[in-house]
Parts: sequence; structure tokens; C-alpha cells
Amino acid sequence: MPSSISLLRLSPPLHHHHHHHHNPAALLPHPLRLTFSPPLQKTKTNTKSTTATTCSYTPTPAVDRLISAASYFLPLFNGLHYGRFLFTKYPIVALPFEPLIPLLSLYHSVPYASFITFFGFYLGIVKNPNLSRYVRFNALQALVLDVLLVVPVLLQKIISPGRSGIVMKLTGWAHSGLFVFVVGCFLYGLVSSVLGKTPYLPLVAEAAGRQLE
Repeated sequence: MPSSISLLRLSPPLHHHHHHHHNPAALLPHPLRLTFSPPLQKTKTNTKSTTATTCSYTPTPAVDRLISAASYFLPLFNGLHYGRFLFTKYPIVALPFEPLIPLLSLYHSVPYASFITFFGFYLGIVKNPNLSRYVRFNALQALVLDVLLVVPVLLQKIISPGRSGIVMKLTGWAHSGLFVFVVGCFLYGLVSSVLGKTPYLPLVAEAAGRQLE
């Protein structure tokens, strides 16, 4: 948004010299003489209207930011277990997540907490027409990401790759990469929601947008 709007200054009308034989308008009858005056008032009105339209801005309400930011804790809680290989090899990586241990303990102490939270967010936020599209979109992005985190677990149970050296190494790499992806999405979604901006998560945003159309 431009910080200022330059105003056009209209130059005053030209003064004609009092030489009637050089002024063609003086030869016309009096009713046909033409007078030109710059539309000063109209220009000022349009400028004020343009300024009012350009400066209008509605910030995202604080409640919408809070709900949106809280939504991204769900995939984080359900995706922390993918970081166990990194936590074992590099214990310092687990330090930033230590403040979340009480919340994680409470979350996992409730039977079927993951399912209850998932459907609570879906029915209470995503399908709630009283909430803004901003809140519903962020909540749906978090739920889609949460669903994607279940896929590797299901594949691992179906395939049962075993615990040989190379298989465990590949599993560790895959889980560590997925953990980094989840944490990156969490931080991106959390910061964007706090600032009132709309985050667009890779592999997730398009699917969430289609569901809300």
C-alpha cells in the first residue's frame, strides 16, 4: 500500500491579452462564448474516495489466530514419535520439546485421544459455518497433515520389513525426514497463524482448499 498519494495540481486558466482582433472567441455572439474552468472539486472528491478505499484493512481477529495456531499442535503431537531415531542419536534435538512433555502425557493418557481430537476439530471447527474460512482452512490443513502421518505406520505394519541392519537404517532415515517435515509444517503454521497470515503447507494446502470449496 503506498504510504502517500500524490495530488495533481491543476494550473490556473490562462489569461488572454485584451487584443480583441487576436481573440476569435470575441467575434462570436455573447451566448456562444466558451468558458473553461478546471474541475477542482471533482478531483478532490475522487482523491478522497481513492484514499479511503486504498487504506481499508481488516486484521485477523485474535480468536481466529489462537484457534488456528492451536490446530497445528495435533499433527505435532501425533508425529513426534517419528523423531525417536534422531532423539537417540542426537539427544540435544529433544531439548526444545521437553516443555511439551506434560501436555503429551495428558494427551496420551486419555483413551482414543487422537480420534476424539480429530473428530472434535473436524465437526467443531471445519464444519462449523459460524467460524471464518481462515480458521476452518487452518484446522483442515492440520487434520489433513495428521491423516498423512498415519500412512507410514500402516505401511510399516502391512509390509513388516523386519529389523535387519539396512532395513532399520532406511526406516530411521525415512522417519527422521518425516519428523523434520512435520516440525517444519508446525512452525510454519504456528508463526503464520499468530501473525494473522494464511500458511500453505506443501502436499496439504491444495487438498484442504478443495474440501472447503
